[in-house]
Amino acid sequence: MIKELVIVSGKGGTGKTSLTASFARLAQSKVITDCDVDAADLHLVLNHRILKEESFSDGKKGYINNKLCSGCGKCKSLCRFDAIEQKDNQFYIEKTFCEGCALCSEFCPEQAIEMVDHESGKYFISETEYGPFVHAKLNIAEGNSGKLVTLIRKKAREIATEKGLQLIITDGSPGIGCPVIASITGATFLLIVTEPTVSGLHDLKRVFNLAQHFRVKCGLCVNKYDINMEKTQEIKNFCEENELHFLGQIPYDKAVTEAQIMGKAVIELKDSQAANAIIELWEKVFKQI
Repeated sequence: MIKELVIVSGKGGTGKTSLTASFARLAQSKVITDCDVDAADLHLVLNHRILKEESFSDGKKGYINNKLCSGCGKCKSLCRFDAIEQKDNQFYIEKTFCEGCALCSEFCPEQAIEMVDHESGKYFISETEYGPFVHAKLNIAEGNSGKLVTLIRKKAREIATEKGLQLIITDGSPGIGCPVIASITGATFLLIVTEPTVSGLHDLKRVFNLAQHFRVKCGLCVNKYDINMEKTQEIKNFCEENELHFLGQIPYDKAVTEAQIMGKAVIELKDSQAANAIIELWEKVFKQI
């Protein structure tokens, strides 16, 4: 049975990607996945080689055939997204603004507007020294990232099945939106990474409620716990009151930044307090999977 560990955070910048990279090095027999498709960066700390690149298309955008267009301007007057522009007596559709509603195509008297497939992003299958790696990139101003997340999770599971690997380690999206929901549904275990700040505790509560809603087993760790011991204790109290597994805490350590600059996982650096804490955390997380 293939198990899936998803590392998430209620907000960005808590350190979940750095933690995922370290777990990827510590785990055996696994596929690594980056589901933070809106701002993917796990590839920056994993020395990878792309084996396969595929386009991701999500819906259609309008295209005006100016050989058929009479220049009546009806499409422009109907578009509520201001996606249709006129230049040199010709109309064209700005794809960044087009929502693909097809209203212009439906009402064009000359049938000059066609709805065509639109590339929303790309997904990649790569190899790393730690194992197979599935990741993606959503294009600027594109939506429906949840569909892309679902696709790469599916690809990761296919690779795990084909190669007989037992674990998928996923770097999830921050927040509680569509890509997060697509990342955590059906997961074996969810590790929530937070920081000892007001916003960290607030957003931790939101992602914990989301995990409860989808009945995903979860635990928590506090990164940079020693920058605010009072807030860290408040987070521990929340865990105790809500029966949320408190699995560990990672100290503030400049070695984390040094590792990022070198494009490495922090546990690759010797004499790092953060690395020692992450190794201890991984042992506890692994028992929960």
